[in-house]
Amino acid sequence: MEPLTSYFLSKFQHPTNIPFPSTAVNHRLTPLAPTPKISRLNGSSTRFEERPRESETITFQPLRKVTKYTGKLSTKRSSIREPKLVETRLRPSVLIFNSLDRLIAEFLDPPLRPSIDPKYVLSGNFAPVDELPPTESEVIQGYLPSCLDGAYIRNGPNPQFIPSGPYHLFDGDGMLHSIRISQGKATFCSRYVETYKYMVERRIGSPVFPNLFSAFNGLTASLARCAVTAARVLTGQFNPINGIGLANTSLALFGGHLFALGESDLPYAVKVTSDGDIITLGRHESFGKPFLTMTAHPKIDSDTGEVFAFRYSSTIPPFLTFFRISANGIKQKDVPIFSMKKASFVHDFAITKNYAIFPETQVGMNLSEIIKGRSPMGVDPNKVPRLGFIPRYAEDESEMWWIDMPGLNAIHVINAWEEDDGNTIVLIAPNALPVEHIIDNMDMIHFSLEKITVNIKTETVSRHPVSSESLEFGVVNSAYVGKKNMYVYAAIGAPMPKAAGVVKVDLSLSAETGCVVASRLYGTGCYGSEPFFVPREPNNPEVEEDDGYVVAYVHNENSNESSFLVMDAKSPSLDIVGAVKLPGRVPYGFHGLFVPETGLNKL
Repeated sequence: MEPLTSYFLSKFQHPTNIPFPSTAVNHRLTPLAPTPKISRLNGSSTRFEERPRESETITFQPLRKVTKYTGKLSTKRSSIREPKLVETRLRPSVLIFNSLDRLIAEFLDPPLRPSIDPKYVLSGNFAPVDELPPTESEVIQGYLPSCLDGAYIRNGPNPQFIPSGPYHLFDGDGMLHSIRISQGKATFCSRYVETYKYMVERRIGSPVFPNLFSAFNGLTASLARCAVTAARVLTGQFNPINGIGLANTSLALFGGHLFALGESDLPYAVKVTSDGDIITLGRHESFGKPFLTMTAHPKIDSDTGEVFAFRYSSTIPPFLTFFRISANGIKQKDVPIFSMKKASFVHDFAITKNYAIFPETQVGMNLSEIIKGRSPMGVDPNKVPRLGFIPRYAEDESEMWWIDMPGLNAIHVINAWEEDDGNTIVLIAPNALPVEHIIDNMDMIHFSLEKITVNIKTETVSRHPVSSESLEFGVVNSAYVGKKNMYVYAAIGAPMPKAAGVVKVDLSLSAETGCVVASRLYGTGCYGSEPFFVPREPNNPEVEEDDGYVVAYVHNENSNESSFLVMDAKSPSLDIVGAVKLPGRVPYGFHGLFVPETGLNKL
């Protein structure tokens, strides 16, 4: 998950304004492990475990050649702006603004809340790591099945600089952690997604663009940060036309490209090489004009190859825009949704055979909070959540309809499908309870997995809890997206965003009799994040839905070591089939994807 599109760019967000084409533990946020004090004057990319002593002088990174996106937009419909190497010297204005940023953090910021205090947010295995080139990794248990030949890649936030001021979990630069598997052998690699924002900040030696979840901390400090950011743009240090996103949320494979995604920007195309390295190819600009964005959770119909996606605006209507991408990667016309009357944090959605379904939550943006010195991101207690249904091939929103869903705040949607000849829609999603803690106290959230049934003719709803566990980051066999499925694989909150283990849920069972049919706890002091299901025979339609493996990165906080686990999805205890000791630590993160060898060869 990544911050909402910045307020500073809100006026450009619509095309009409563009002038050119086990049981989870429940406790409050506390440091996971003792963490050294973070220097507010640190401008380097030094990691916590490598931080210099207080008496040492801290300097900026030396000048080096960096990737800067200076290419021109291709006339082809599928357009990736490739990076060019340029040499840029730090100007006096850059050094001045860097110093001003540090002075704001040192003297103007009020005391930081735990949710935006780097000492808490980046403690333990949330601390960032350096890039790691392709490194052979040891299989320490079992074996790696042949269907895993390919690469499992997981995205997540990894700030390249130790923050001098407020920092939220969602603010870090995107880093991809990939394990490349071939004939039972594994190669691990960690690389940043080289977004425009990342490359500019690497050259400048300091963050240059604020994020909504953390930047607005006290009125004086907020205004000062806005002024410095505006000055950086006016002096040419940062050009928002080239993107403001972090690409730190998820990955998707479609249209012949592998994308790193974050909802405050367009996708970035990446590639995993034959030796296991990760290369950023560039920002994919055929899905939108400058300043436009795309969800980090597109839905792919495995039968047609079509991709369904959206973007949302934080400040001006349309607050939601739906669109479709053909199987060969050509974006279709936008369908602006003006029936969403207020800005809402729409992070995910679902598709069925005939519909796209959007959850409108109580989480949104209130600009008046900035005047009070608080983050504009928050929860509206008076707003009634809704679900919106629109035909997935709609030309406009004339056939869209909404239904109230009191108390339903679904940040993620696992799957949806149609029953009764299309007269009934079933949606599976975790509900964040209580939602008012979603931004500042995620560890206090219980994610209640719900099965929601909507009768289209009568517009009536029934809702049933699926499990008493706190379950998030749920996935299904990707061949069943938009179709009726039986099994969900989800992370057990420990609490979130850490996962104590993984469960397999049978949706055909009731919560009273027990829907959890398989589970595995990672062990004392061991935590992971999102699991992912890999089918044993992906091209065989006759195999059972759960015939495959569940994979996940797991970190042992006792030994400070990370591993890659392969679990048998059919086993009642999700037996470990294979385990790989990783040569580098994998911080807790967000969403991942497995790309088979055949898919990698086509990139």
